[in-house]
Amino acid sequence: MLVAAALVLTGCSKPTPDFDLKLTSAQLERVGQQIFRNECAAKVECLVHWNEGEAFPSLGIGHFIWYPADVEGLFVESFPQLVQYMDEQGVTLPDWLAEGDPEDAPWPDRDAYLAQQRSPKVEALRQFLNRTQDVQAAFMFQRAQSALARVVDAAPEARRATISQHIKDLSATPGGVYALIDYVNFKGEGLSPTERYQGQGWGLLQVLERMSRVDGDTPLDHFRNAAAEVLTLRAKNAPKAIERKRWLPGWLKRLDTYHEFN
Repeated sequence: MLVAAALVLTGCSKPTPDFDLKLTSAQLERVGQQIFRNECAAKVECLVHWNEGEAFPSLGIGHFIWYPADVEGLFVESFPQLVQYMDEQGVTLPDWLAEGDPEDAPWPDRDAYLAQQRSPKVEALRQFLNRTQDVQAAFMFQRAQSALARVVDAAPEARRATISQHIKDLSATPGGVYALIDYVNFKGEGLSPTERYQGQGWGLLQVLERMSRVDGDTPLDHFRNAAAEVLTLRAKNAPKAIERKRWLPGWLKRLDTYHEFN
């Protein structure tokens, strides 16, 4: 079975390109497993986690962000979107999640989460997320697919044709599709005005804009090199030293997984 999606936007002065990501079911499963390894070495315990230095818990194979009430974070929240997607797909949610408010994480801060991380409620959530890895992979596929036209529209008009071609080149191979899916899940579309340090973004748009200024033999090489530059600049501009000292080496190692596969 082939997994595919397309997005058409209207109302622009010039037609927005249509992009059609394609992966077989087996390839999408492989992508989901790789993202799970990228995020937390494929450990079930890590499916509900709260990283040191962050103001939110991360859930699922993609470590989807879930803000507590009254927390205004810099980064785009994705766990409530996943819950909505699961509900639309007919997935039976845990009762407390279906009946409650998925907009807000149930723990006000990391200490509160750590006090409950072994509770039956949290363990049941981990097992639910472990059972639904395929749905989470499909959600990440859809999120990346829906982002592409918006990314092109947000680019300077003079760069849109070049960025569109970069996307088309990456979309032509499973490895390129994986890189697009993973990067959007990992560092976002690059469209949110809050996802900036010193005015510089670090999402997919910023990587695509930088691709023409790096060396590489293939589109995936170009993408990987550009992403390394963008993430290094983010770490340099970050207000917290943890991004430079601890997180950046892991980010760069993650980019090494961006290679071709069948």
